[in-house]
Amino acid sequence: MGVIDQLIRQIDEKNCPIVMGLDPLIQFIPDHIKSLSLSKFGNTIKAVTESFLRFNQEILQSTHQYIPAVKLQMACYEIYGAAGIEVFRQTVALAKDYNLLVIDDSKRNDIGNTANLYAAGHIGKVPLIKGFERPSQTDFVTINPYLGSDSILPFTEVCDELKKGIFVLVRTSNRSAVEYQEATIGKQYLFEKIAEDVQKLAEVRLENSQYSTIGAVVGATWPEESLKLRKIMKNVLFLVPGYGAQGGTADQVINCFNEDGYGALINSSRGIIFAYQQPKYQEIFPHSEQFAEATIIAIREMKKDLLTALSKAGKLPENW
Repeated sequence: MGVIDQLIRQIDEKNCPIVMGLDPLIQFIPDHIKSLSLSKFGNTIKAVTESFLRFNQEILQSTHQYIPAVKLQMACYEIYGAAGIEVFRQTVALAKDYNLLVIDDSKRNDIGNTANLYAAGHIGKVPLIKGFERPSQTDFVTINPYLGSDSILPFTEVCDELKKGIFVLVRTSNRSAVEYQEATIGKQYLFEKIAEDVQKLAEVRLENSQYSTIGAVVGATWPEESLKLRKIMKNVLFLVPGYGAQGGTADQVINCFNEDGYGALINSSRGIIFAYQQPKYQEIFPHSEQFAEATIIAIREMKKDLLTALSKAGKLPENW
């Protein structure tokens, strides 16, 4: 079964189109975890990365049964060098042990041999002295198409060979996206041109679900543009950031779904994993040691929010 079909099967089994962002920040890690790491490792990078690992372990143990996928923002880990990258690797391995799909959110962008190396390192296999090894268990990586097809095709080649997937940045959730993404090419915005090219790459790489291994990042904060992009990219799964902490709502992301209720994976990071810091959850779970329980409630509430909006729009899948 292909990687997209695996993802859609997980979405169906859990009736949940949510991807949880495992993006730890040390200032938001519960104090009891940080205190334990400080006592063992002192005020060091090792103490930070061990805090991240324990935090991620507890959250995955508590939430894996409710979600189909996780997304790891590479910057949260690689800022701490080799120790951070090792925790990234360990977190990915743990997520795979729970049969979750994993998105490596690195937004890589380069050309030629460098792009080949990025593709190999993130979703492919790397050369050893003799033979090859696959260093990463991730299923998808995000990429930036700004340098043109030379920055995309090395990744699609790995997708084709190893049955992996990519998400191409098309319309990002940040407000300043308009500065470049709405630059015009003829009568088109740049993001529309990229969307057309993504659809061309996608439609020759369809799995049984009729969705492609070539996906697109489309921000939750642009509902009108999302409707236009959904019409252009019929066979493309949208990875949708911007819900929750960035201001996106369930009603805003509905246009990212196709009429059958599929086609979008809605991301929330801070709103889920740091839910224990929100007053409404603190009323239920007053102790920071209960952070994982708060995360479960946040997922359930987000799921209810999305499914209610899908039902209102007449897009709720029949088997849900």
